[in-house]
Amino acid sequence: MKKFLLYSISAILIIIVAGFLYITLTPPASPLDTSTFVKDGKEVSITYSKPYKKGRLIFGEESDGALVPFNQYWRTGANRHTIINTNSELNFNDNILSSGEYSLYTIPGKDTWKVVINSENGFFGIVQPDSKNDILSFEVTPKTLTDSVEQLTIDFVTDSIGSSVRLRWDLTEVIMPFK
Repeated sequence: MKKFLLYSISAILIIIVAGFLYITLTPPASPLDTSTFVKDGKEVSITYSKPYKKGRLIFGEESDGALVPFNQYWRTGANRHTIINTNSELNFNDNILSSGEYSLYTIPGKDTWKVVINSENGFFGIVQPDSKNDILSFEVTPKTLTDSVEQLTIDFVTDSIGSSVRLRWDLTEVIMPFK
């Protein structure tokens, strides 16, 4: 009986250690990333999970099997919601966002995208935040890229016009200017 108990405990420990090693050593399908912007005292970060295209149709009609169907809620990444954190006020299309931490989600469309910033930020999965907690929303026009971007990328760009959050995936680019 003692041998059986010893073998059982050993087997359970081996399974636990193997599971832990698998989880910690296997790269995630959609790795977590953070893009950071620092300029003129403003510090803005966006934390999101970066899914891969993997030969799929990314943006398009639901009837065509698009991963992100037009005119539907998208958490703008994978896994948990995309989080935007700012230490100072930001102005998106004459909408003021106070300093703090928020979730960012989008409703992609063929000709326009709706970008929404919501005060709820602790979600995992595809649950849409309560729209009563939307802080601001604005529309942007997507651009078509000539070269496909395999992995969702959200970063910051600064040019002669100003600073923007830039989202690129597959053949789509969305620019969200802010001041």
